[in-house]
Amino acid sequence: MAAPSRARPGDRMSDAEALMWNLEKDPALRSSFANLTFLDRPPDPDRFRERMEMAVRTFPRLRQRVVQPPARLAPPLWSDDPDFDLDFHIRRMGAPAPGDQRAVLDLAARLSEDPFDRARPLWQFVLIDGLEGGRGAMFQKLHHTITDGEGGIRLSAQFLDLERVATVPMTGPPPEPADAGANGPDGTTGGGPLRPLQVAAGTVVHAAGRGVATARAAAGAATDLARHPGRAPGLAADVVETIRSVARQLAVTEPARSPLWTRRGLTRHLEILRVPLDDAKRAAKNLGGTVNDFFVTGAAAAAGAYHRAKGAPVEELRVAMPVSTRTDRSVGGNAFAPTRVLLPTAEMHPAEHFAAVRERLTTTKSERALGLAEALAGVVNALPTSLVVQFARQQAATIDFATSNVRGAPFDLYIAGALIEGNFPLGPTAGTAFNLTTLSYRGSLDMGCNIDTAAVDDPALLKACLEEAYRELLAAGA
Repeated sequence: MAAPSRARPGDRMSDAEALMWNLEKDPALRSSFANLTFLDRPPDPDRFRERMEMAVRTFPRLRQRVVQPPARLAPPLWSDDPDFDLDFHIRRMGAPAPGDQRAVLDLAARLSEDPFDRARPLWQFVLIDGLEGGRGAMFQKLHHTITDGEGGIRLSAQFLDLERVATVPMTGPPPEPADAGANGPDGTTGGGPLRPLQVAAGTVVHAAGRGVATARAAAGAATDLARHPGRAPGLAADVVETIRSVARQLAVTEPARSPLWTRRGLTRHLEILRVPLDDAKRAAKNLGGTVNDFFVTGAAAAAGAYHRAKGAPVEELRVAMPVSTRTDRSVGGNAFAPTRVLLPTAEMHPAEHFAAVRERLTTTKSERALGLAEALAGVVNALPTSLVVQFARQQAATIDFATSNVRGAPFDLYIAGALIEGNFPLGPTAGTAFNLTTLSYRGSLDMGCNIDTAAVDDPALLKACLEEAYRELLAAGA
């Protein structure tokens, strides 16, 4: 069972979450992520609403909106929405004709393009009926400041069941409401929406506290070095290597490598595909790596094949991918470090390609800069918003595409009486050509590909290249 969120009114975003929020000024950099679930029947809307009422109590972030502190002197706050309306966030739609998979994917693409109302909680679930064969679907969209992919999976446990007619929710009964008089961080208080004076006071306390913490850390480091001068050479070497790591990971200036995927826009096209999980595990083991190595190698091979099919072969492409840093079983918040890595995309034997990609991924996961992402986000957030967005655009322009891997359930799951047949994650493009994310469920790797059509002008070709790349990897590792 996932640990309940400890969110209270007055909780602040982390610096990394605040950065994602500030980047909303540029629509191409939106960090919302989604999931498209196909079901064997439409879920019972009343039963689903009842479960979501429990989820809102269990996970307070679902009923909170963002409050911006004055002059951006501190990260934004979460505050109870005084006008919270559950029915605004849970909607029902009919699938467009003819009700097939393509129609539902196109509907989900349009829903994913819609920005959130920044005056309300940042999530939306859409129940979709009218699919061919009497089937159903559900589209789920959350802003990344609420939680990350792993946290989103744990959040979904609030409305998932282990059987079609469930008598006990997976997560048990909801907790009691938070104490209305409990103190929040920065001196703010719980129990309803934050008042302007609370926001201002909390901002001052937060800013002062951050300054004190920085001064203490600096003083402590200086004192330690004075007591142990012999550590100076090693410390200097560590600093140099850390700076190099930051340059490789967080301050790249070299442009993206693709000669084709140079434009960016706001229109999205969605594709989905599936790979048998047991076959992927067997192939990865026989090739000497992990399922994630298998997944990323397939994405790189497909990207290379796409360029060759278009008459523009490329030797390498730069890929962005998150590395989870979550150490507990909480639901809310974000716990990941962004990474970037150049992957080989030239034509080669699948086993050779797998080994080359695995080697680069292994090196990237050990980068020292991964532990500095949160601190550097705080530095960037101190800049004017226009400069923050400009910096982010420049960094996004160095990346060709993105990938992410999330672990799901290996067994059947139900939503309000409907069996989940497929669960396809849709990660944010965030200024890249496409995002390929995979979620394991019920014996398969369910992959969702969120494509920027201004960059990738032939999404069907990209899907065909992905399918062929994974077939070749499975054959090579059989």
